[in-house]
Amino acid sequence: MHITTRRTFIRQAACAALGTTGLLNTVFDLRKLSAATVPGGDYKALVCLFLYGGNDANNMIVPRDANGYASYAAARGNLAIAQQSLLPLTLQNGDGRDFGFHPSMPELQQLFNGGKVGVVANVGTLVAPITRSQYLAKSVAVPPHLFSHSDQSVQWQTSVPDQLSRTGWGGRTADLLRSHNSESQISLAISIAGTNTFEVGNSVIPYQVSPDGALAFSGMTGSNNANVRFQAFKDLLALPQNNILAQTYADTVKRSIAQNDLLTTALAGAAPLTTAFPASSLGRQLNMVAKMIAARNSLNMRRQIFFCSVQGYDTHGDQLTAHANLLTELSQGLNAFYNATTELGVANDVATFTASDFGRTFPTNGSGSDHGWGSHQLVMGGAVQGGRLYGSFPTLAVNGPDDTGQGRWIPTTSVDEFSATLASWFGVSASDLPTVLPNIGRFAQPNLGFIA
Repeated sequence: MHITTRRTFIRQAACAALGTTGLLNTVFDLRKLSAATVPGGDYKALVCLFLYGGNDANNMIVPRDANGYASYAAARGNLAIAQQSLLPLTLQNGDGRDFGFHPSMPELQQLFNGGKVGVVANVGTLVAPITRSQYLAKSVAVPPHLFSHSDQSVQWQTSVPDQLSRTGWGGRTADLLRSHNSESQISLAISIAGTNTFEVGNSVIPYQVSPDGALAFSGMTGSNNANVRFQAFKDLLALPQNNILAQTYADTVKRSIAQNDLLTTALAGAAPLTTAFPASSLGRQLNMVAKMIAARNSLNMRRQIFFCSVQGYDTHGDQLTAHANLLTELSQGLNAFYNATTELGVANDVATFTASDFGRTFPTNGSGSDHGWGSHQLVMGGAVQGGRLYGSFPTLAVNGPDDTGQGRWIPTTSVDEFSATLASWFGVSASDLPTVLPNIGRFAQPNLGFIA
């Protein structure tokens, strides 16, 4: 028999409540921020897939032409993927170079060649544009704590690398566009992967669900005793409170319970998907995202921002095997999700993108690679101008023009530019972009053109 202590129960109740609506929204009236005027009837969703640990994109997309592959293989050593096993890509904006995906990505190869996936090359956190000579001379500022997992993952999610930020660019986007969902009781920002900085706004708080659905209180379902216990808890919440904090807590938890009931009912009422998802962690997360999209009309949601994540990309050792398994999970999961959006009739309205702490070093450390900087990212969706390589692919040479000196690529596209392109498609106006991305004015391309 599972016994829940009073302290554990209170903590679980608080976490569940804050995971849906946010205590601060009740105590403070933060809804006075100006919201963008939005048209009715349209729908769009952004899906952020964060690859925690630093994806080795040097092996995700690889040159196949003789010169490019020779440079790659010379530096990668025992990490090099065999040239003949690379999956050929048909580039619609090719410059004569030939690239291939990792052999574990046949589904993404098909989506790329079908124009539904694009690659944005050498993206990374930047304070301002910087060249190799400026980096070596330390004449231009770089993000603090460069090559640190915790710092770089947060800077990716906030897109504010030169100062602390408690909000993420997804959350700030949600603040501006929340009036799209004015009739919804569920937050515009939805996480299937627990807490994150990306979706935290000034007024919008992420709504957390599990890959199986709404988060329920432990010990409150599954038996007659649990049902009685839950009803007693709700009766306690209904009692008037003299203390403002206690009343706020009770109101927040009651709202959480109501929202969880609403979500459970909406998910149950949506037509079941015929698309089969893999049983992997990512597959289960993306399956829930698809179910949430299927229930969008019941939930009165015209804009949704989702956050999913996968751990394990910190491949310092045994990289060939570990990375191959991770890319298999990525390829199969994204393929199933794209098929689900097609089934739901919203493929053109859903944009999925990858992000990661950083890339990895080009030379091997023996059986893996170490923390890098710039990396390549994937964007997927019916509105994506796929089959193309965006940005500037780095010169694959240690001490070359794009290298810090240790096989770490200096980003040629900033996270700000990458994020601004997605935010603009999602509905953020040009005049509001600096609110979402405060440093966008430092960079030349607020729209990279990879999504229309």
